[in-house]
Amino acid sequence: MTRIQPRLGGWLFVAWAALLICTGPVAAQSLNLANPDSAMPIEVTADDGIEWQQDKQVFLARGNAKATRGDVAVNGDLLRAFYRKKTEGGTDIYRLEAVGSVRIVSTGETAFGETAVYDVDKGVMVLSGKEVKLVTAEDTITADQQLEYYDTKQMAVARGHAVAQRADRKIRTDVLVAYFEKDAAGKSRVYRIDAFDNVHITTAEEQAWADRGVYNVDSGIVTLSGNVKLVRGENTLVGCSADVNLKTGISKLKSCEGQGRGVRGLLKPDETPGVKNRSQGTK
Repeated sequence: MTRIQPRLGGWLFVAWAALLICTGPVAAQSLNLANPDSAMPIEVTADDGIEWQQDKQVFLARGNAKATRGDVAVNGDLLRAFYRKKTEGGTDIYRLEAVGSVRIVSTGETAFGETAVYDVDKGVMVLSGKEVKLVTAEDTITADQQLEYYDTKQMAVARGHAVAQRADRKIRTDVLVAYFEKDAAGKSRVYRIDAFDNVHITTAEEQAWADRGVYNVDSGIVTLSGNVKLVRGENTLVGCSADVNLKTGISKLKSCEGQGRGVRGLLKPDETPGVKNRSQGTK
C-alpha cells in the first residue's frame, strides 16, 4: 500500500485528482472530502502492484486500482499520475488518468466512464466512454461520448445523446451544459441546464421538442426556442418558443414575432369529466 499526500482538490469530477496530488495543504472543496484542513494521507492499492517510472516521471497502479481519501474513492483498471519537478524542490502532478471501468465515488455522488483525464493546470476533467454517467441524490446525467467538468467555472458539459433525468422528467439533447452552485450545506447542486440541438423533453403527461432549451431547476421552467412542438395526449401545439413548467405541467406556447406565423395546434377535448388541458397558446 502506498500513501501520498494531497495538495489540490475540487468537485466530484476532479476529486480523484485531489487524491493523488503531492505535497502542500489541501484547498477548500466544493465537495466535502473529509476535513479539507487535515493532512489525511491517500491510500493507493492495486492487485497487480504500483510502479514508479522515474525516467518518464509517472506513477502507475494496475489491476483493480483504487485511490481513497476519506469518503472519496477512485477506481479503475489502471491509474496514472504524471508529475514534474519544481525549481524550489518537490514535485507537482500536472496530468492524471484512469483507464478501464472508471468509477469515482463520494457521499451522494458517483461518476462512471471508460476513461478519465484530468488536466491539473487547466482544472478540466474529461470522462469518456460509450456511457458516461453522473449520479447525484436527485439527478442523473448521461452521454455516449464524453462528460467534461470545468472546475473554476463549476460547469459540466455532456456530449452525444446527452440526458438529464430527475424522477419522471427527462431532457434529451445532443449537447447538455449543467451549471453548479453550493447549497446551504456547502455541496454542489445543479441550478441550470442548457440544451443544444434536437432537444426532447418528456414528463408523465407531456412531451416537447425544440432546437434549444434553458432549464431553471429551481422554478422548474424550461424555456424552449426554435421549431417548438408540444404534445399532451392527442393534443399538439406548434410555435417558435415556449415556457414549459415541469412542476405544474402548465405550458405556454408563443408565436413567431415578425415572421407572420402564429401558434398552430390540433386540440381534442378531454372526455374525462372535470379534466382540462393546461397547454396554452399565446400570440
